[in-house]
Amino acid sequence: MWTPDRTSKEPIYQQIANFMERRISFGEFPPGSVLPSERKLASVIGVNRSTVVQAYEELRASGLVESAKGSGTRVSLHKWGLSPKQTPNWKTYVEGGPFLPNLPFIRRIREELRHQNTIIDFASGQLSNDLFPNDIVRELMQQQPYEEQLGYEDPQGYSPLRESLVTFLEQNLHIHSTDSSILITSGSQQSLYLITQCLLSPGDAVAIEDPSYCYSLPMFQSAGLRLFRLPVDDQGIQPEDIVPLYRQHRIRMIFVNPNFQNPTGSVMSTERRIRLLEIAAELGIPIIEDDPFTLTAFDGNPPPTLKSIDTTGNVIYIGSFSKIAASGLRIGWMIAPQSVIYRLTDARQQMDFGLSNLPQWVANHFIKNGHFECQILRLREALLEKRNTMIEGLREIMGDSVTFTPPTGGLNLWCKLHTQVDVFKLLDEAIKQSVLFVPGSVYGSDPGCMRLSFARPHMDEILPGLTRLHEAIQMYSKKP
Repeated sequence: MWTPDRTSKEPIYQQIANFMERRISFGEFPPGSVLPSERKLASVIGVNRSTVVQAYEELRASGLVESAKGSGTRVSLHKWGLSPKQTPNWKTYVEGGPFLPNLPFIRRIREELRHQNTIIDFASGQLSNDLFPNDIVRELMQQQPYEEQLGYEDPQGYSPLRESLVTFLEQNLHIHSTDSSILITSGSQQSLYLITQCLLSPGDAVAIEDPSYCYSLPMFQSAGLRLFRLPVDDQGIQPEDIVPLYRQHRIRMIFVNPNFQNPTGSVMSTERRIRLLEIAAELGIPIIEDDPFTLTAFDGNPPPTLKSIDTTGNVIYIGSFSKIAASGLRIGWMIAPQSVIYRLTDARQQMDFGLSNLPQWVANHFIKNGHFECQILRLREALLEKRNTMIEGLREIMGDSVTFTPPTGGLNLWCKLHTQVDVFKLLDEAIKQSVLFVPGSVYGSDPGCMRLSFARPHMDEILPGLTRLHEAIQMYSKKP
């Protein structure tokens, strides 16, 4: 993120004008495109709005940009003497194509995180920096010689990593597999993308939880799938809800996150797990089990995965390093029948020829040398402490205005506000107070819910963040 050099003798408005001129000349802002508003640019680079106004006046004087009331400031169609016919209409390209952009509120949250260094982040579903195993990874790379070739790796994934995962998953989650039934991906979302693109067709009906992380992913709509919801309570979905959906819509696939469900934190009961597997087997419907959190169980006794008790081969299992170890390594895995793995591997090879060797090599030694088990033990303790701090803070600061069920694992707390509130307008107020959360409606839930992640903020940020959030709620409530 560029900022003006306040030690320079060149006036700040001139630095801004020169910076924007370079971006225009490099094609970042093509002819006819709208520049950031004066207020927005001033906020991003940390200057007064009047300084940006002066910079834009400089650009207007040079003929590079032009302004119209109500339309903002645009790059001139005739910049550098080019004819408009020589310039592609990038807007039609950006808005075209079948792959949809992220939801506007997701983009808004990410934009604020990029530009506000002091914001307290209850929105991101990832660990704080101090919970990443940075020192261990650094030691691995210093002490263990990297002797692998730097050509393309097997698109199914680094074979030693797949072998290590077979052992790890069997010992820790009682999931039995072989290295040939595992595909290494760049995370859970790539696994879901491959499934939606390769195993389903436009118009197919699929069942997802309500609320559900899947609902926030445009990839399902981009694939042309019809989404049907399965309501989630404190024991997960009701498996019997699948039968009428199948009869009416011919459901082709079921997507579930049974352990410490995102966003609610619920755990599916044993009886419902068994019944879900029975119904799926009777109807011949595959179950996609997305399992980012099972190993975080705070009591050290992870609930069983569907895959570990599946006796008919109906479950495709998805796991990842991202939520519990190192999101930056971009390592995930999928366990499925070999025919499915081969189909997705072929598609994967067309996309990127397989993952980079180096992160797979690091992940393999991280697992094989016992560091993953140590990371999980350390993580459980830290997450439990953060969860308890957030619970105590919510009770002390917000009292009866919010209700929640303390999760027994995972990274998130699902809250219901008792006052009638538009959570998207509340998000605007929260941003003004420099705190972020995710509105529950993003996940398809009823109005008035929000997801707070206790994993991302540091311990000393949780209580101040809740205080800011409470102030945002009070400010919102005062407005007509």
